[in-house]
Amino acid sequence: MLREYDLDRVIVRDAYLENAFEKELDYLRDFDTDRLLAGFYETAGLKPKALKYPGWESSEIRGHSIGHYLMAIAQAYKKSKDKIIKTKIDSMVLGLKEAQLESGYLSAFDETLFDNVEQKKPCWVPWYTMDKILNGLYGCATLADNKDAYEILDKLGDWVYSRTSKWDEDTRATVLAVEYGGMNLAMYQVYELTGKGNHLAAAHAFDEETLLEPIHNGEDILNGKHANTTIPKIVGALERYIAMGQKESEKFYLETAMAFWDMVVEHHTYITGGNSEWEHFGEPFVLDRERTNCNCETCNTYNMLKLSRNLFAITLDKKYMDFYENTFINAILSSQNPETGMTMYFQPMATGYFKVYSTPFDSFWCCTGTGMENFTKLGDTFYLHDDESIYINCYFSSDLETEDGKISINSSIIEGGEARITADYPAKLRLRKPDWAFEDEIMIEDNLLDIKPQNGYYIVDLNPGEELIYRPNMRVIGHTLPDNKGAVAFKYGPVVLSAALGKEDMNPSKTGVDVTIATKNFDIDDFLIIDKCSDDTRSEEAIVAEFVSNANEYFEKKDDMTFILKGTDKPLVFSPHYRQHTERYGIYWQLCTEDSDTLKAHRERLAKRALFESLQIDSIPIGNDQYELTHNIQGKDTGAYTFNGLMFRHAWGKEGWFSYDMKVDGDGPNFLLVKYISNDHGRVFDILIDGKPFVEAKIENRIPGEFYDEYYEIPEKFTKGKDKINIKFATKGDGYAGSIYDRLYILSKKV
Repeated sequence: MLREYDLDRVIVRDAYLENAFEKELDYLRDFDTDRLLAGFYETAGLKPKALKYPGWESSEIRGHSIGHYLMAIAQAYKKSKDKIIKTKIDSMVLGLKEAQLESGYLSAFDETLFDNVEQKKPCWVPWYTMDKILNGLYGCATLADNKDAYEILDKLGDWVYSRTSKWDEDTRATVLAVEYGGMNLAMYQVYELTGKGNHLAAAHAFDEETLLEPIHNGEDILNGKHANTTIPKIVGALERYIAMGQKESEKFYLETAMAFWDMVVEHHTYITGGNSEWEHFGEPFVLDRERTNCNCETCNTYNMLKLSRNLFAITLDKKYMDFYENTFINAILSSQNPETGMTMYFQPMATGYFKVYSTPFDSFWCCTGTGMENFTKLGDTFYLHDDESIYINCYFSSDLETEDGKISINSSIIEGGEARITADYPAKLRLRKPDWAFEDEIMIEDNLLDIKPQNGYYIVDLNPGEELIYRPNMRVIGHTLPDNKGAVAFKYGPVVLSAALGKEDMNPSKTGVDVTIATKNFDIDDFLIIDKCSDDTRSEEAIVAEFVSNANEYFEKKDDMTFILKGTDKPLVFSPHYRQHTERYGIYWQLCTEDSDTLKAHRERLAKRALFESLQIDSIPIGNDQYELTHNIQGKDTGAYTFNGLMFRHAWGKEGWFSYDMKVDGDGPNFLLVKYISNDHGRVFDILIDGKPFVEAKIENRIPGEFYDEYYEIPEKFTKGKDKINIKFATKGDGYAGSIYDRLYILSKKV
């Protein structure tokens, strides 16, 4: 297995990355650590020294940010040796040591939330938060050499074992059905530090075999699954293989991770390397239909890069580093505002939206936390090594300080240029041949080397005083989506291009638990009509395919890395998407010919979608804990699951029920839209509004084997003068309430 270099051995000199790191460092220095510790003191019965931060840090998952923050400042200190950061590490760890209970428990919320998970009561992912705390302490112990962090981690690992060792199989299944982050990853890392058998047993408790086995068998079961719930589980499965010494008996976990990576990258991933819509995977190969303002949660890319890095280190398969470079540039670098250092939650793939960033001390999203980590470990995968060779994976200006000497790269490859590499000792280098490179030139001084890549890497022996020049030829390449060969995006070498679309009405809105998202309250055409001679009798499909395959011919490159699109009705100006942060943008464009059926159907779909969105008063993605919590979910004997690609919720037994608070129009008509599946026909249950009977619902065999929508008009007596109502689904007798699928809507009109 390839090994990494310590973060302080890689000195990044690329100006863009240097700025990204400095912005992050400034942000981390500005934190009031007493505010981050406040919830931990409260749980321990101690008096907080300051008020908790707002946003997610005042919610049920308060404390998750401290885990991200600890890892980020540990990484930042390892790279910079910054004294302010070192002081923060020491004071934070000391505060946590003071707040740790005798049992080993350490959190900013009471242990009863873990009871709620086991008892199937609604709550917001306490194990996910515990994973972050463990990970942050691990960073402080290993990167900042903090002995107190090690001791806290050891005791907290004992608490995790104490809790998990009491689970029977039913309780374990119940717990693993609720998002638990990378608890298996965290506990395998704890085990690697302590070597204690109880920590290993606790890690095994979070290995979800019912998820891993079908993936290992090549079944793409991801449709409807929460992406950032699922990816860390697989990262943890791979860590099991590493922690157990890469034994043949543990190969199942490596093979599962490889199969999962292939599924995500080949079936569910956009050109930037991001995946998902509204945090969930969709159907395999269905990506164009899923393009919205809520694609590509940045946490997903953070975890996919972890997975890719470790898979490459084990297998040496270049495809993992091709993905890593692409995703690092076009999703991770793209997620940070270079002026403020703030980072993104969602990265829209629908054309016409804009980037929305966190605020410094208000929101504390999950992606705020992973953003802290992303920009304090820059360069961690640029170089990996074995006993003989150094693998150069990413071409950014940087210095690598090895035990034998220094290797330096001066690179303009991301700008379409070349990399110049020197070493002050005899070095055996392996240079990745990127998947986007054409007709490479490799020279030492003025001598062109006639070498072929081996397993995707050029092997070069470089002597002191020599300069190696790597010059990959690049061009604009068109990339389409599997469910629409006319939906195209463009890359120039490693860089995804997007077209700037102006700054009109860039006012964001909210979704979920205080998550800020981009809006588009006016039409922006996302189709490109290809110039077509009147005597061209080819089919639209053939004309589009020709345009995509020869995309480079339709772009005029300028010196400032802007590209002028030619050959269509829109002379758009494209530029590197990772630099696009002040305007609306378009990555994907629908190619078509004038008056084609494709263009007509596309316009009809857009109009239908726009109409439906305009009628929405409120909606809840069922089973998504964050969004259900914002609608004050309550219930008894209720749970959320996945079937046929959609999340659903139901309640069971004689006293089962669940309810939500939903917005209504107090002056106009309101309709409740519920999605059922015909398979549940015969189920009868009550729907109540504000505790009063509204309707007796009965699921019918309306479309055998399929889903169907049911509209319920809400009488004015329930909504007059109100801005919200409570909608309750309750069982009748010893039966089921629901299941209700996908999303629950309040609409102003029946569509």
